[in-house]
Amino acid sequence: MTDEKNTSCQVYKYDNDFFLVTKNSPEYFAKEFVSTEIQKDQVVWLNFHDISDRLSIEKLGESLSIDKLSIEDIFKEKHRPKLEEYPNYLFFSIRSALPDEKNIFILEQEQISFILGEHYLISFQAKKSDHFTDVRMRIEKKRGKIRVKGPDFLLFRMLEAIIDNYFEVLEHITDTIEDLELRMLNNTTSDTLKMIELQKRKLNELRKIVIPLKEATSQLEKSQSPLIDAANHYYFTDLRENCLSVLDEIDSNKQILDGMNNLYYAIQGQRMNEIMKLLTIISAIFIPLTFIAGIYGMNFKNIPELETQNGYFITIGVMFLIAILSIFYFKKRGWLGNK
Repeated sequence: MTDEKNTSCQVYKYDNDFFLVTKNSPEYFAKEFVSTEIQKDQVVWLNFHDISDRLSIEKLGESLSIDKLSIEDIFKEKHRPKLEEYPNYLFFSIRSALPDEKNIFILEQEQISFILGEHYLISFQAKKSDHFTDVRMRIEKKRGKIRVKGPDFLLFRMLEAIIDNYFEVLEHITDTIEDLELRMLNNTTSDTLKMIELQKRKLNELRKIVIPLKEATSQLEKSQSPLIDAANHYYFTDLRENCLSVLDEIDSNKQILDGMNNLYYAIQGQRMNEIMKLLTIISAIFIPLTFIAGIYGMNFKNIPELETQNGYFITIGVMFLIAILSIFYFKKRGWLGNK
């Protein structure tokens, strides 16, 4: 067993006067969390950086009297985020989102589950990633109210950090949209249309993530559970409003992308019209010339001009004159040279 796996769990214990950070293995906390870590006068936050050790998590759940269905939900990779209230704990499951700087085509997602109990909060991250840097800094630097509040306020701060990540994703998508707008002004290609569709897909995925979280925060706002302090309902109201702001920005960006999509097809249609106009003008110039060439190409002996000494040059001159007059006429009407 590697050292990294041995310390894949992190515990923050704190109150108004002190905090303590320890790392250890899932096996250790499965045995010692209830008896050693939980204390009535302190808040305990246990974070699993991965959920590969299922056996230890199941043992921890048994020691905390966590329902087996809740434990099972921790390991379900794709299921709708939800909030479930039990007599001795709250189970909360959501999906986080982060912008992928290396690959603009992917919306990086992760399932995160929470168990909120009396004096403790446990978080389960499906893979190793750090969404809660600001929360840790608040605990360590004693910033804000986090050190004088309970685990329900800690849950609020963690959910707030995840919603902030949604805004980062939106900012990343907005930057991409602005870049696409500049590219469309200079040149439109099929790749531009593909990028527009990919950004719309990412916005749809983000919307599917945010809507269940909005519903869950609304439940927390109205919850009568003793684990949620009534004085903290206001904070969960703020989370719900933040979710609504995210949804508004998603809709706004989708409207911009729809407009860009329509603009793309309008530009392509305009280009096709210009091509068709040019071909029509060329055809209009050559139709009378073809008519003249067709007449003198007929094999009749009694065509009068066939015996004219300079007939060829006269005919060519007339054809050039017709072409020049046609071009002048089209230019005067504004059919040539307009962009």
